Amino acid sequence: MDFGILSIIIFLPMFVAFTTLILPFGAKGTRNAAFLTSIVIFALVSSVYYNFELTGFLQFREHYTWISSYGINYSLGIDGFSLIILMLIATLIPSAYLWLWEGRTKGYWISMLLIQTGITGTLFSQDLILFYFFWEAMLLPVFMIIGMFGTGNRVFSTIKVTVFTIMGSLFMLISILYLGVSFFNEYGFWSFSLNDIVQINNLTRTEEIWLFFGFMIAFAIKIPLFPFHTWLLQTYSNSPTGGVFLLSSIMAKLGVYGIVRFVMPIFPELYKEFAPIFVWIGIFGLIYFGIAAMMQVNIKKMFAYSSASHLGFIVTGIFSLNVFGMTGAAFLIIAHAMATGGLFLLVGKMEYDLGIKAIPALGGIAKKAPIFTVFFGIMLLCIVGLPGTNGFVSEFLIILGAFGFSPTAGIVSAFTVLIAASFMLWMFQRAILSDSGNDVSKMTDLNKKEILGMLPLAFLIIAMGIYPDWFFYKIEPTIQHYLLDILQIRN
Repeated sequence: MDFGILSIIIFLPMFVAFTTLILPFGAKGTRNAAFLTSIVIFALVSSVYYNFELTGFLQFREHYTWISSYGINYSLGIDGFSLIILMLIATLIPSAYLWLWEGRTKGYWISMLLIQTGITGTLFSQDLILFYFFWEAMLLPVFMIIGMFGTGNRVFSTIKVTVFTIMGSLFMLISILYLGVSFFNEYGFWSFSLNDIVQINNLTRTEEIWLFFGFMIAFAIKIPLFPFHTWLLQTYSNSPTGGVFLLSSIMAKLGVYGIVRFVMPIFPELYKEFAPIFVWIGIFGLIYFGIAAMMQVNIKKMFAYSSASHLGFIVTGIFSLNVFGMTGAAFLIIAHAMATGGLFLLVGKMEYDLGIKAIPALGGIAKKAPIFTVFFGIMLLCIVGLPGTNGFVSEFLIILGAFGFSPTAGIVSAFTVLIAASFMLWMFQRAILSDSGNDVSKMTDLNKKEILGMLPLAFLIIAMGIYPDWFFYKIEPTIQHYLLDILQIRN
């Protein structure tokens, strides 16, 4: 079996993880192997990006029979929407490794490698059983990272997020199996291929609604959407820096990806019918989590709610049913991942140096760590949506999309941007800029590895904000395909 480039991107981290596990590699050797693997994958992903054609259809496809008697296949492919998430993953992980360079165990690095395999496998899968396999494969290494390397009541946090995720996954698995049986009853042979499942015509409206929400519950928990967010606060607070980085910047985005990649083509009419509900759930989440972030004195908890708030904005974009909102949502996936991921890395360093998370106990950090402050400010201004950052471009497009969907939704979403600006700037002034008299003498500035890890994120935040057309052209054909061919919408 000759695997293509997508398979290499998926399984190279897993191969390195098991090789370092079996051979007598220490923590440093495993770390070096993991970082080198992330660089190789970045080169492979860059090749995919460069050779990706401007079309809305799947490319770099691979298809091999897996379990032939039940029509389960190893089927991979990538379109413009998954391409930008792939580039995001390939950029973020080497940066995170540079930040996590010291003080990690061999098991930590192996878990990070296995998570990368699960993430990319989920992103490429075009068979529903294969997708479910990789979706679940992400869970165990996350369980290990939080449970073994977290802080506080990490065991309870690990169990809580695992139970929530498994519950959602069971709803999705039942829906997948029901769709497979329905396809068999209609066509006389088994298949779980997305291309085949979308051809099912024998479902009643009631069945479709149940199946639709079976998928949506799984993805809503992963994002998380209100009211499936109750695992969020403790998990983010008690996770180690690498764990919360992956949860917020990458894994939450896979929930959004799952909605676009599977829910939309399988249930296009229900997607359009329930779009108003999810637009307003997204806007409500933006407001609710934003207000919750305002109430926090723990800086890590504040960023957890801030992350959930912007993910609600992304959901508003993907359900806006127009090219502005969906393109803005895709752009905000990138902007949010870079800014929030960068902020969690910076907060992790602050926590390591000072051992405190409370905003009132901080202050004066700008004098002690000016380079840290510059990068912190760039990430924060992206979250705020300052013109010149990719956060502004994405939020502007989503607001335009919300106006196209409903003037009321557009007006409300435009005003909610002020929420993030208010609590983010207040926190920055109080925790970083002001000289509060608190003892922050142990705070150190960024070292060379940390600067090198943060530079790609800061550069892309500004470059994508100043000239977004460099990045739009790869995804626009896919967005048009979703709207015109799948949803049958002419904007």
